[in-house]
Amino acid sequence: MMKQTQDIAENCDQPPERYIHKQDEEYGANNVGNAAHVITAAAIPVIDFSLLNSSPSELVKLKSAATTLGCFQAINHGIESSFLEEVREISKLFFKLPADEKKKCLKEENDVQGYGNETVFSDNQTLDWTDRLYLTVLPQHQRRLQFWPQNPTHFRKVLNEYSFKIESLNVVVLKALARSLNLEEDCFMNQYGKTSKINARFNYYPPCPLPEKVLGLKPHGDGSAITFLLQDKEVEGLQLLKDDEWVGVPVVSNALTINIGDQMEIMSNGIFKSPLHRVFVNSKNERMTLAMFCMPQTEKNIGPVDGLITDETPRLYKDITFTLDFMHKNYQQGRRAINACKI
Repeated sequence: MMKQTQDIAENCDQPPERYIHKQDEEYGANNVGNAAHVITAAAIPVIDFSLLNSSPSELVKLKSAATTLGCFQAINHGIESSFLEEVREISKLFFKLPADEKKKCLKEENDVQGYGNETVFSDNQTLDWTDRLYLTVLPQHQRRLQFWPQNPTHFRKVLNEYSFKIESLNVVVLKALARSLNLEEDCFMNQYGKTSKINARFNYYPPCPLPEKVLGLKPHGDGSAITFLLQDKEVEGLQLLKDDEWVGVPVVSNALTINIGDQMEIMSNGIFKSPLHRVFVNSKNERMTLAMFCMPQTEKNIGPVDGLITDETPRLYKDITFTLDFMHKNYQQGRRAINACKI
């Protein structure tokens, strides 16, 4: 098991060689440290969730965001700002625990769930400058509670409540996206099965002494259908690849940053875009985020919705079952999982 990045960061002036990015050939991002042009909040669409059922123009904005950037900021989503603070607090309290306490949740080798850093699949794999706590939160019977922290004492209660709130918002997004394409609003939900699967990933990015050569997360697309990201309140770090340029995603107060994932791109037959994105780090500030990955049950086959396949718009993707192993192996090998699904 590798040493935790948080521990390395506290005692080094130079990141170990395994963290240094020399070239990113597949995505053309040869200069990892090229500071992104941080576009304004207006350039990352802001969607008012309270208007999705009543305002056709808001639905048009949602469709535009999902078909171009594949990313938008959700406001008026129904989760109180005070509760979002509780969610941030449990993350902060966990990562500030002594190492021995955190390691009570340590993941097993070649496993995804639990506390630790990324699984290493090869000797030449460039490592991410991050530690994470990765947990399946829904459905409840798939929870592996041995990895759920009992310190802080309210961690499980808060995460449980947040999971159900995100599940409800996921339904709102799926139905709204379907309506934006003039489809039956349950057409994407029908591919989920009776319940969705939601995985939580708490991310901790420590300060890095060489941020121009290191990444918090290497370029990737999410293997989910929809990803809900609770950003750090103050420290930015998320970047999207737009027109071959890395652009920054700003922090919007009390908003949830939502990404279209690979599975939604497949179900929409390529209409909605799963954006390539990465996380950069800086030399002074730590950053903490929480990503909630919403997807169909892993035993469910997904594919393009029938109503989107015509002679003019033929099927672009084959039916496939996404598994965590499939997604993570592609990610760690610098490939996009969605490319393996194209016809």
